Amino acid sequence: MSRRGWILFAAMSLIWGIPYLLIKIAVEGLPVPVLVFARTAVGAAVLLPLALRGNALAGVRRHWRPVLAFAAIEIMVPWFLLSDAEQHITSSLTGLLIAATPVVAVVAARLTGDRERLGPLRWAGLAVGFGGVAVLAGPALAGGAPWPIAEVLIVAVCYAVAPIIASRHLADVPSLPLTAVCLAVATVVYTPAAVVTWPSAWPAADVLVALAALALVCTALAMVLFFSLIREVGGPRAVVITYVNPAVAVAAGALVLDEPVTVQMVVAFALILAGSVLAAGRRRPEAPAVPEPAAAAAAAQPPARTSPDS
Repeated sequence: MSRRGWILFAAMSLIWGIPYLLIKIAVEGLPVPVLVFARTAVGAAVLLPLALRGNALAGVRRHWRPVLAFAAIEIMVPWFLLSDAEQHITSSLTGLLIAATPVVAVVAARLTGDRERLGPLRWAGLAVGFGGVAVLAGPALAGGAPWPIAEVLIVAVCYAVAPIIASRHLADVPSLPLTAVCLAVATVVYTPAAVVTWPSAWPAADVLVALAALALVCTALAMVLFFSLIREVGGPRAVVITYVNPAVAVAAGALVLDEPVTVQMVVAFALILAGSVLAAGRRRPEAPAVPEPAAAAAAAQPPARTSPDS
């Protein structure tokens, strides 16, 4: 990997490891619909002017149905569920549960038409990965908090399915217009709920800072950097950041919010990570060049990892 590739990799590992912390801070002072609206609105405001140059939106218009499906499954549904769940569970637990996405992605790809053979190691990886999820989620479920755990696991399913849509139906749509339009659509959808639940008092400074960082860094900037990373090192190597993100989420929660790091969490993360690596397996090498319009498709290949949280 080139020096530029390593810099991009390190940046994305950090940037997409901290949204759980920022959501936890922001949701303490903002209703969930307002949080999602503000995040998408700021991201769209930053990216849309760039996406409107030339005829970049033509591909988005031609594929409007899968674009809407992708926006719903990648942004609208998971960002609401994540924010709602973090009102009740820690950011560390949220990040670790999302780490199950690569395991879910293998199953999702299999159920939606991927006929690649799953050997014994990959089946073992699925079992180990889901075992890690059980270790992590079991006590919370038994302790009377089933819905927040279920919300995060639904998010993991969304993050596993959305890249499949991108891979099969949006491979010829450039990433920047696709991201900008998805954020704009989500903004429109959440506008009524945001108006109804708009807070009567101005949020605290830490809430506003967290919201700004979430929108500008973890949404707008992250999308641009992520697709730059894909073009630099290829899709499968780029999405390895997912194996680092949960560790960053746990460290951020512990350092900033004093969230506990338990032996159970460490064991569960090790199981999920091992299961993801085994379930991903190996494939034949890809073609050496990945054109920018196919970036989303490359990022969605099951052997590596699917789309992470934004």
